[in-house]
Amino acid sequence: MRRIERAAGEPFREIGLDVVADDEPPPAAVLAAYVTEGHAFVDERGGEPVGYLITEIVDGCAHLEQVSVLPRLRGRRIGEGLVEHLAGWARDRRLPALTLTTYRDVPWNGPYWVRLGFRELVGLGPGLQAIRDAEIARGLDVWPRLAMRRDLQ
Repeated sequence: MRRIERAAGEPFREIGLDVVADDEPPPAAVLAAYVTEGHAFVDERGGEPVGYLITEIVDGCAHLEQVSVLPRLRGRRIGEGLVEHLAGWARDRRLPALTLTTYRDVPWNGPYWVRLGFRELVGLGPGLQAIRDAEIARGLDVWPRLAMRRDLQ
């Protein structure tokens, strides 16, 4: 999973977002805890992990903490499949929505999430606000960021 996230971060370097490309993935033990808790979903192709998604419950919603796909496989809807898997997982738990934070203007971020049914949030609950505050502290706000929500009905 760490290898996938590092590779997925590299395209950010091409648009001047080195802070994202250089952002170190969570330690293996943290990722293993997501797996153990049932909060990680991995897409494998030909026996090789090619994408993954991790989630947390934030403000009563399934928060998409991270989704990463190997860049060489972009356009194959792997990320979308992981998000739809998360949506089913959240519905099974009677959660009302999916949330995430992202870059507004990066083509494979803000516009992508709009295509998948997410909308911008104006008011944030305490959990999402804490996530945004942590992102700011890590220096990730070099480009405009936003929080988004996709209702599950």
